[in-house]
Amino acid sequence: MFEEIQKVEFTKEMKKDYTILVPSMLPIHFQLIVPILRDSGYHIEIAGGDTRQIVEEGLADVHNDICYPCLLVIGQMMAALKSGKYDPDKTALMITQTGGGCRASNYLSLMRKALRSIGYPQVPVISLNFSNLEKNSGFQFTVPMLVKAGEALLYGDLLMWIYNQCASHELHKGDSKKVLDQCVDKLTRQFQKNRYGGLKKNYRSILDAFAQIPRDDAEKPKVGIVGEIYMKYSPLGNNHLEEFLIQEGAEPVVSGVMDFLLYCFTNRFVDRKLYGFKRLTDLPTKLGIQILYGFQNGIIHAVKEHGVFQAPTPFKHLITLVEGTISRGAKMGEGWLLTAEMLELIDSGVNNIVCTQPFGCLPNHIVAKGMTRKIKDRFPKANIVAIDYDPSATKINQENRLKLMLANARMEEKKASGVHQPEKQPSKIGEEILV
Repeated sequence: MFEEIQKVEFTKEMKKDYTILVPSMLPIHFQLIVPILRDSGYHIEIAGGDTRQIVEEGLADVHNDICYPCLLVIGQMMAALKSGKYDPDKTALMITQTGGGCRASNYLSLMRKALRSIGYPQVPVISLNFSNLEKNSGFQFTVPMLVKAGEALLYGDLLMWIYNQCASHELHKGDSKKVLDQCVDKLTRQFQKNRYGGLKKNYRSILDAFAQIPRDDAEKPKVGIVGEIYMKYSPLGNNHLEEFLIQEGAEPVVSGVMDFLLYCFTNRFVDRKLYGFKRLTDLPTKLGIQILYGFQNGIIHAVKEHGVFQAPTPFKHLITLVEGTISRGAKMGEGWLLTAEMLELIDSGVNNIVCTQPFGCLPNHIVAKGMTRKIKDRFPKANIVAIDYDPSATKINQENRLKLMLANARMEEKKASGVHQPEKQPSKIGEEILV
């Protein structure tokens, strides 16, 4: 028989002197959100670690058949507890949950099982969700926290979007990172002083700061990154994919978290239309969608008005692109959004796409790999490579596949520009052996 794993609640009394560890995922966004939670009285720290040790720890605490992001998150948390830096009797763990129909929905129970296996069953695990999956009396969002966190997500999306456009063209290595750090520091100080709400002014300041970076105007292949949300954004999960592409002379294109939030909100109406869900949440859902649309349009308008950088695509346009390609009823994992992101990239002139996915992630294999042929039939120039990530996948193999994708991208660019391609010569590899 299976032994029931008891939940240890994070109580109000624990808030005062407990350290709450959160896994790394969104490097820029989390730099802004963590200080906001600290200012609200929570002792938040991001669990460090970016080595093979994390993978080995995850394999020891769960097993290699579980979702790779889950393995990494649990491995990172358990490694932090074992490091001796934190007192297990004064530490809690916190992870986000969407409640989707995939292996990730087992995060909490697997985390608690891992804690018990390493001898720390007393450590509370906090579920950060908006679906009433679990509640903890000691962790509550206040209205000011939500407002600040919402603004932090907007700033994070903009900073990530503009940083990639600059870092791939900067003349002096590190200039973009310096500006990024300055912007994060400035915004953090504003939040600490409760000065929030000046979105337009801050957007302009951010854009002006990055526009001053000396950059080349060389044509570089743009590479869109899509995939399972953790693998898409987490450097630990995707082996620093954005950094690798920049080093290889490409410009990464990564859509913001706002698209994922809108995807989750709009799916409520899909549920009602296709599956007969009740209308009780229609009004607040519509209101939430309109608010998010307004925020996203604010960023897009600011970038277009500034005139230096390429602006993101409105989420409303993504919805129109999937019509006739994939049903919006496909919403397990990243669902139709993943296909929509690939179509949007191609629509905006980015034909080179990397699909990052955990090995064995059935939903995302269907809406990523499974849709590749259909997308290529419509857009023959689409250059799509699916990269699987799991404990046994080697970094060198992944990078070689990426380099092949980039080689194809550069060849297509030369063809388009009319540059003469030399005739392919027969390979001489192995001639000495034959002799």
